[in-house]
Amino acid sequence: MSYQVLARKWRPRDFESLVGQEHVVRALTNALSQQRLHHAYLFTGTRGVGKTTLARILAKCFNCETGITPTPCGKCSACLEIDTGRFVDLLEVDAATNTKVEEMRQLLENAVYSPTRGRFKVYVIDEVHMLSTSAFNAMLKTLEEPPDHVKFILATTDPQKIPVTVLSRCLQFNLKQMPPASISGHLSKVLELEGIKAEPGALKLIAASARGSMRDALSLLDQAIAYSGGDLGEAGVRAMLGTVDDAFLFEILDALAAGNAEGMLEIATRMDSLSISFDGALQELASTLHSIALAQSVPGSILETDVRKARILELAAAFGAEDLQLFYEIAIHGRQELPLAPDAYAGFTMALLRMIAFSPEHGGAGGDRKPASRAIPATRAPASESGTRSVPDPKPAAAAPADLNDWPAMVRELKLGGVVKQLAQQCAMVSFEDDALTLKISPAAKYLADKAYQDKLSAAVSDQLGRKIRLKLEIGETAGASAQDRAIASISQDALVQGLVEQFDATIVESSIKPGK
Repeated sequence: MSYQVLARKWRPRDFESLVGQEHVVRALTNALSQQRLHHAYLFTGTRGVGKTTLARILAKCFNCETGITPTPCGKCSACLEIDTGRFVDLLEVDAATNTKVEEMRQLLENAVYSPTRGRFKVYVIDEVHMLSTSAFNAMLKTLEEPPDHVKFILATTDPQKIPVTVLSRCLQFNLKQMPPASISGHLSKVLELEGIKAEPGALKLIAASARGSMRDALSLLDQAIAYSGGDLGEAGVRAMLGTVDDAFLFEILDALAAGNAEGMLEIATRMDSLSISFDGALQELASTLHSIALAQSVPGSILETDVRKARILELAAAFGAEDLQLFYEIAIHGRQELPLAPDAYAGFTMALLRMIAFSPEHGGAGGDRKPASRAIPATRAPASESGTRSVPDPKPAAAAPADLNDWPAMVRELKLGGVVKQLAQQCAMVSFEDDALTLKISPAAKYLADKAYQDKLSAAVSDQLGRKIRLKLEIGETAGASAQDRAIASISQDALVQGLVEQFDATIVESSIKPGK
């Protein structure tokens, strides 16, 4: 006897065995119990969530020899023939290959004839959104007023493409993607029935890779069984899927917290040698950063059963909240840009180096750490006319308004970190009148001018001065009258430097610029 794949062998045959669609099952069960039968149903949802399975179960509910029921017997000839795809009054049509109006007309012409065996003639039209406009128009009249013995069950992954005139004639049910916990639980039951052992971690990996699709999960399970040759181990499944081990992610984040670019590249090289998917690695890195950010804001959101809890809480104390937001954004954008990179390794490592480039030099929740060496670091420090760093005299916490005339000195006194510190360092003061502070930032650094960062800078200045300050940020050239400012402006306007800024999100270390003699 030929082998039957798990996705077909363990397809649910009644509502009780269906996983993850309780809201749809409840509505259909109540309608069948009360004999409130509609003539047209529309099931929508992504691939592998149970649209066709539900259609077949509903067809059994309509035609079971015990009567119209939400619990078909599964033993009568009608139920058995529907399960094996041989029931003459169940017509399954693939709209993707039968799109023309002539085919639809031919199908509907047979609808007027009474069913041969069953109580109802059931038309299941899969991927109905693929029908042509003429085909939809041809079925409108029949769909609105079909013969009493006809039921339509439509299924689609793209309901937006279905005409409103068709939608309004159907009862619509949106099937949800199944959560990983439900998928792994079902896979565990399947393996128990198959007599195959599996590590819980292996099933979690398969469930996560299925992206909400039970059919995809069962197909991956078939592949994993073949790959492992029997018992499913987490290491073997991870190797098969090319997913990144949590250990790599935490090593990367530890190196990022320490500003260790060399360490991050060494980890990336090891990942490359193991043929780990860098697209998946960036996705998992973003997911881990999300968990760390949640742990910072809502520590109770990390479940006690999460084996990563201790490491997540440790990293939550090692990064500032703004840093995590920035790293998360870099990981997301790095994944989008991966197809444009010379190769996946280059795209992944550039995303890591970008995180290093924008990590703060000191302070915040991350503590003191040294930034990695880079060509155009993202810092700005005031310098004297000779180009050496000047150290301002300490000022009282409640500084006088006149102190704002020396904006670089004010920035050094403010308790800032992360992106807000970079924003302040890239600004030049325009005016300060009636508690209204106007700053200007160059177009090359306008990506720092996010409203949230402006609000935090305004709050820091207000705390420093002891009263509420209104901040207005203008975008424009910030060259001043000093030789240092003129030198900075000259560098900032250089075409090569501007290209580096635009292409690599770099900024300029102004303390490294020395005016000519």
